[in-house]
Amino acid sequence: MERAWRMAFRFHRTLAVTTRVRPSPDGFSSEREVFNCGRFIREHDDRVGGPQFRNRKGRGPFRARMHSEHQGPRQRHRGGPGGFGPNPRTRFEDDDGDVPMGDGVQDGSSQRRYNPYGRPGRRGDGRFDRDRKGSGGPGHRGGGASGGGGERGGGAAAGGKKGWFKIIIPYGKKYDKKWLLSALQNLCPVPFTPVKFSTEGHRAQFYIEDSSTANALQKISRKITDMEGYKVIVISNPCAPPLTDLKPEEMDSLKQCMSKRFDGSQQALDLNSIRTDPDLVSQNTDIILNRKHCMHAVLKIIEENIPELVSLNLGSNKLYKLDDMAELASKAPNLKILNLSHNELRSERELDKVKGLKLVELWLDHNPLCDYFKDQPNYISAIRERFPRLLKLDGHDLPPPIVFDVEAPTVIPPCKGSYFGSDDIKILILRFLQQYFSVYDSGDRQPLLDAYHDGASFSLSMPFSAQNPARCSLGEYHKDSRNLKRLKDPTTRFRLLKHTRLNVVAFLNELPKTQHDTACFNVDVNTYTNTLLSFTVTGVFKEVDGKSRDSVRAFSRVFIAVPAGNTGLCIVNDELFVRNATTEEIRRAFAAPAPTPSSSPVPTLTAPQQEMLNTFSLKSGMNLEWSQKCLLDMEWDFDKAAHVFTQMKAQGKIPDVAFIK
Repeated sequence: MERAWRMAFRFHRTLAVTTRVRPSPDGFSSEREVFNCGRFIREHDDRVGGPQFRNRKGRGPFRARMHSEHQGPRQRHRGGPGGFGPNPRTRFEDDDGDVPMGDGVQDGSSQRRYNPYGRPGRRGDGRFDRDRKGSGGPGHRGGGASGGGGERGGGAAAGGKKGWFKIIIPYGKKYDKKWLLSALQNLCPVPFTPVKFSTEGHRAQFYIEDSSTANALQKISRKITDMEGYKVIVISNPCAPPLTDLKPEEMDSLKQCMSKRFDGSQQALDLNSIRTDPDLVSQNTDIILNRKHCMHAVLKIIEENIPELVSLNLGSNKLYKLDDMAELASKAPNLKILNLSHNELRSERELDKVKGLKLVELWLDHNPLCDYFKDQPNYISAIRERFPRLLKLDGHDLPPPIVFDVEAPTVIPPCKGSYFGSDDIKILILRFLQQYFSVYDSGDRQPLLDAYHDGASFSLSMPFSAQNPARCSLGEYHKDSRNLKRLKDPTTRFRLLKHTRLNVVAFLNELPKTQHDTACFNVDVNTYTNTLLSFTVTGVFKEVDGKSRDSVRAFSRVFIAVPAGNTGLCIVNDELFVRNATTEEIRRAFAAPAPTPSSSPVPTLTAPQQEMLNTFSLKSGMNLEWSQKCLLDMEWDFDKAAHVFTQMKAQGKIPDVAFIK
């Protein structure tokens, strides 16, 4: 059959496209030649098929099965039997639609079709192109050395490609190692042995030497739920082989080298350019301090042999980060001089890893970070921010530092008792507090309306916490907390501020029912004038109902009051701060029984007991209820009760409420 040729020309600006269509046993095939500024590009196109291939769904814009897909494996080779000259078909099978047209370039220069929807950053000489041009022959890209085309990343990968992968579990440090590995192994279909399990920052990590295992671990990400209800994330990244610890003979060589470089008279260790040390080189021992295992070996030797080290020189060791030196402050607590000059540190933030050191002299010259400061004062300020005691930087003396921290550990003195300013103020406040909290703890807080001014204001706050309110032990207070550190919206701030006494008392009725330990109240008067009184009450209370029953809370309450009547107070502003009580506060809470209000504070007594009670109350200054309690504890022995009272008063163990009459 005579071969028919048809030729068509299409022009687009500087491009000229020539299409040749020729018959084949199964239909037609075509070739296009693209002319661009004198260059010739040949492109094979088999979108035109016979009638039997039309109206079939294909890939992308193709509606019929591609002509080359009917040919055997040998015919898919470029220039193989059944082909029509150079056939860059393998590149057409790139599933991202990027079609290079450089195989037919006559002058040897590379060309590829512009694809506005292709992946950015693809280069003809990059990693993807090298995969396509591998020695594995035709077929899908990434055939590798197996000789046959396969899926992407084929060859050995299909059967579990050997290579190292780092498995990272973000926030994995909080998990128990045994629980975490057990949970991963239970869900992972491939058994694995973690290599060099460790924690870094908040994450846990280990290494796996198998791609199929790494992929299996990656697939179980978010399929494990921890005890707090959070999903465990698993990340897999290819990496270099993990570095193992130094061998015993290498440790011995390093230890001998360090002993030669140690100056006992100055307590100084010089590890400058230790990698090129002749002794280490002669024994084929590589000590590269920017590798984690080498730096840890050095720190271990320092800790075990020279913990009193004062000066350390790590210059010219190509250090680009200081993460591996984070434990230096604990290994060498007396270190005062550190030389990090002639390294590769690029940011002063790296120094945060070692800012626990109390350095007086530091060398950083010939590091890239020194070039990022516009002037010397900024450089000094940034470094001294990390090391406030620094006296010398890069060999230059600095002005004496201004520091306020205390060298010797100090013990915080015990908190002093209440401060009232005057006895009259003391009596007024204690009477007010006894009345207020007896109503507050009674279960019905509505009578507190009489304690507040018509225009009174109230606010509640609690410590800022990022924890889920549903899991927070103070969850019942969370929604009404007016913590200004957390709230930035003015509208919300205003809404959480309770105005007028009706709204204030209505809100107080919604708070959990409580029992306050009035015996441990601490009262401090801030301001008092003839028309205003401001005082702070601190103490503890426990909740008596609800899901937090018997939970002990600590509180601080600031009252601002004005005179009401002859002997009363009226609240105009009330601020309540609630937090969880400390262990010590819980231990001391409700140690002394609070007085129980009653209409008849003194039960029926014999005449001698009543006379003794009145006398004891008059001489001690305590009210009848507390005087009776003291006499009862001493079995109505007046002299013994008076002796115990004198001792306890001198020790400040009698609460102020005992003197309210």
